[in-house]
Parts: sequence; C-alpha cells; structure tokens
Amino acid sequence: MPRKLSDHEEQAVADYACAEEYQDLTPYLIVAQLLTIGVYVASVSSFYRILRARRLLTHRAETAPRTHRATPPERVATGPNQVWTWDITWLKSTVRGMFFYAYIVLDLWDRSVVGWRVEAEENVEISKELFRELKALHGFHGLFLHSDNGNPMKGGTILALFYQLGITPSFSRPRVSNDNPYIESFNSTMKRRVDYPNAFEQIDDARTWMADFVHYYNTEHMHSAIGYVTPHERRHGEDHAIFAARNAALRNAFELRPERWVRGPKYFVHESEVILNPAERNDAEKMSKNLRQQC
Repeated sequence: MPRKLSDHEEQAVADYACAEEYQDLTPYLIVAQLLTIGVYVASVSSFYRILRARRLLTHRAETAPRTHRATPPERVATGPNQVWTWDITWLKSTVRGMFFYAYIVLDLWDRSVVGWRVEAEENVEISKELFRELKALHGFHGLFLHSDNGNPMKGGTILALFYQLGITPSFSRPRVSNDNPYIESFNSTMKRRVDYPNAFEQIDDARTWMADFVHYYNTEHMHSAIGYVTPHERRHGEDHAIFAARNAALRNAFELRPERWVRGPKYFVHESEVILNPAERNDAEKMSKNLRQQC
C-alpha cells in the first residue's frame, strides 16, 4: 500500500511520542508542535494507532477512565406478562428536601401499570415484597424485567429473588434514558397531569393520588402509542373491535369523498409485537461509535 508508513516512519512516531519534551502530550499536541517547527511525521490517527499497537497509550488523567457499557439486550413482547419495565421515581413532599418514592411496574405489551407502591424510603426489601405480590397476582412465567441501575434494582438479594420467581433482569446503561423509554414516558405523563400536585403533604395523600391516577391511566387514558385505546382495552384484546369500527368509518368516508385524501386514509393497525431496545438501534449505535473512533 503506497500510503502505508514504513517501519522506519513508525519507529519515528514512537520515538517522538516517547521523547522527553513530548512524552506528557497527547498526539494532537505532538503533531501540532512538530508542524510548528516544520516537521511532519504522521497524522494524529496514525500516532494513536501506532502507540496503541505498541501498548504506549495509558489513561493518565485524574478522572476515572471511560468505561464502555454493553447495550442492553433486545426484549420482544407479543402478549401480556412477557416483558415488564420498572422504576422508582421521586414524589416531592411539602418539606424541602424530603421525598416519597413511587415504585412503578409497567407491562411493555399494553403499557398498563401492573404494580405500584408509594413508600417513604427506597430500599431492596420493599422491592422484593412488591415482586412477591406481583408473582402471586399475575402468576407470570419466564418474565423479562428491565430497569435502571439503582441499588433497589441490582442488589444481590433481589437478583436472587428474581431468579427464584422466574424473572430474567436486564439493566439500562448509566445515564442512558433511551434504554428504558417506556417507564420514563409514563413518569413524564404522570407528572405533567393538570391535577398533579407539586408536592404531597402526607404519604397517604401521595398514595391516594397515585391510586386514582393508575386507575385512570389503565382504564381511561387513550394511549397514543397503542392506537388511542386504553391499556386495559389492549390487554384484553378489545382494541381489535375498536380498530375495526374506526377503520369501517374511515372507509365509508373515503368512498364518499375520496378527493379529501391524497394518499388514502391511515387505518388503525393492531401492533402484534412491541420491542424494547431493538437490535437495529443497538447496531446503529455501534456503527456510529466505530465511526467516531475512526475519526
């Protein structure tokens, strides 16, 4: 390859990088300073490539080295009680700096809240008690459960309970909200409600409000992501009849006045599967990361 650096040129790169006046500089600064005195040896990327191959690169900053977290696995739900997501969100109290904690478990398939609690603290024992109750209530088998990285989600005792109950856990990457978007969307919907109190005076007030909201969300809230039906209707298969009625009305309207549609009506479709962290997105992230590294 005509562009390939010779062995002599690669050795020159290592010699310059290890020279006393350059050994504490990054390749960006080394190349810039060499160019200032009229010397060009190789590009910045070539410096990095050669130093990496010779194990001459090391993390020397005072901050912790950057860690690369694996993307969470793809989870596919084709029916209820197959994939759940959960989170613990803060609820403000009227006392500054004091919070209540809402434990919320969401079914990926129909977006329904399958379990919740409001407690005065955030700990593993409460989480364990919640999932024991959910096992007795729903009797799930082979459940996938996704969450963030909080201690109540990853404690050794709760992980042992998960495997005992037949739950396979997975976790988001730190500070990557897109890895758990459905529960984050639910929290946003809840706290943006017009009647959401800015703060709760007592924990019983928070529990009462949450109970009313969960009932509304499951049975009255027309969810945009599932075709503007309620989570309860989708969970029990009632969305098929609802979509059929809507589509029949659309077809009738189209036959009467077809000129009003440029591309025809957009019919309601029952989504047969819901995917959390699809592999296509993860592949795209990896490709983007590789391109950044090459640059």
